[in-house]
Amino acid sequence: MSAIEAKLAELGVTLPDGAAPAANYVPFVQVGDIVYISGQISMNADGLITGKLGDDMDTPDGAAAAKTCAIGLLAQVKAACGGDLDRLVRVVKLTGFVNSTGDYTEQPKVVNGASDFLVEALGEKGRHSRSAVSAAALPLGVAVEIEGIFQIK
Repeated sequence: MSAIEAKLAELGVTLPDGAAPAANYVPFVQVGDIVYISGQISMNADGLITGKLGDDMDTPDGAAAAKTCAIGLLAQVKAACGGDLDRLVRVVKLTGFVNSTGDYTEQPKVVNGASDFLVEALGEKGRHSRSAVSAAALPLGVAVEIEGIFQIK
């Protein structure tokens, strides 16, 4: 077990297998030491986490949904690293899309669910740049989708 997976276990998190693409794309692309991870949607063992922030979902629930996206991102990084998550050097950037109403303005607080988790799990290598934007709708009605850029060795 990698040191990162040991830390995740301390946090009560077991990485799932990376989700298979739902359309005509690949889950990740590696260019040199940079890995671009396709958007991971909010889902857990019970299935999709759906909802619209500012309508039928509140900010803490949105942040919890964003955390599941971060877990999905790490699962894809593990796959990109051939199963050795200790090859992760750092999280470079996240772009978070929040399914929200036109007057909802707490997208950054929602995406903090992913950012806070990555810093808690990875320490300094989890600190990253990021964007948090509103989306009128997301695939399958999910609450959050997050894509990421990671550096590996």
